[in-house]
Amino acid sequence: MKKVIGVLAVALLSLTISCKDNKGEQKDEIHNEMSDNHTTYACPMKCEGNKIYNEAGSCPKCGMDLEAVEAHNHSEANHEDGHDHGNNESTERVITQNSTKNTATSAILDAYFEIKNGLVADSKEKTATGGNSLLDAISKFDMSKLSQETHKEYMEIQESAKEHAEHIVKSPIDHQREHFEALSTDITDLVALLGTDKVIYQDFCPMANNNRGAHWLSEVKEIKNPYFGSKMLKCGSVKKQIN
Repeated sequence: MKKVIGVLAVALLSLTISCKDNKGEQKDEIHNEMSDNHTTYACPMKCEGNKIYNEAGSCPKCGMDLEAVEAHNHSEANHEDGHDHGNNESTERVITQNSTKNTATSAILDAYFEIKNGLVADSKEKTATGGNSLLDAISKFDMSKLSQETHKEYMEIQESAKEHAEHIVKSPIDHQREHFEALSTDITDLVALLGTDKVIYQDFCPMANNNRGAHWLSEVKEIKNPYFGSKMLKCGSVKKQIN
């Protein structure tokens, strides 16, 4: 009888220790999960893209208060498999044309025309130089006078334009032309959003983009096609004059 009681006592003791160990493991798991989930902060204007800050404060670029970002679990993969960071496709923006004679956009437009004229001349080097000029113009643009809503729209356009300009700087000319097509949409939207003091023309080539057609902006009324250069220099037509 004593042996049976002893065996039962040992079994009970083992079960108690096992339960304590399991509870300790559960606490560790809960602690780890809680440490993986914490509040982070970001600029509401996305001045530095999607940069995340670990503490509340002000954006070092525009001075606006950082906003809390929904807590997330860092133990899970931060990026989905197969996610393509080079995909620049975005929903079409709807922007009402601003008729303001705004000189603030002049440097960005001049750099864009430098890219366009490099493509017209079939020059990869001149086009790349224009890309660097555009990056410089964007970096120097004064955003302090923009309203909050305009600032948000501008940042979306700016981030896209910068990415295309970076590709234009380092790519062969065929790839430069592909990015110029998307960049033209960005710059057209920029002009619509902020206005310009320049007289510019929106041109269209029906054969660009695999015969789907593509627009571009020009500082001259004469058609000089950047998508084909000397191969089809005069292909296209003026669709609209701005200013």
